[in-house]
Amino acid sequence: MKKNRRLSAGFRAAFEGFRETLVFERVFRVMLAITLIVIGAMLYFPTSRLEKVVLLASIFAVLVLELINSVVERIMNFLSPEYSEQARIVKDLMAAIVLLASIGAVVIGIIIFSPYIVNR
Repeated sequence: MKKNRRLSAGFRAAFEGFRETLVFERVFRVMLAITLIVIGAMLYFPTSRLEKVVLLASIFAVLVLELINSVVERIMNFLSPEYSEQARIVKDLMAAIVLLASIGAVVIGIIIFSPYIVNR
């Protein structure tokens, strides 16, 4: 029974964290909107199973990295409430990681969807 309670508490904490993200992280909400568009396109066009897997892996990679970015930003704000050049650098590096993953996801999306769009 104790393990079930811990598991249940863990899931509650995870869902609370997700709710916190949805409420306070605007960029994450934008990314979720884009995710819905991509999933809609993935279901509309006759994408292969492999294409779906690649698209979903790209989506989840970007979303996970954005969550990590949000966590790092909050940690940096907690550790350094006043302006800090080091904190700014860490935040900028995290933003660059998310940007790079997002660019990669866009390129993957273009590679996968362009033949379906061009041949319409």
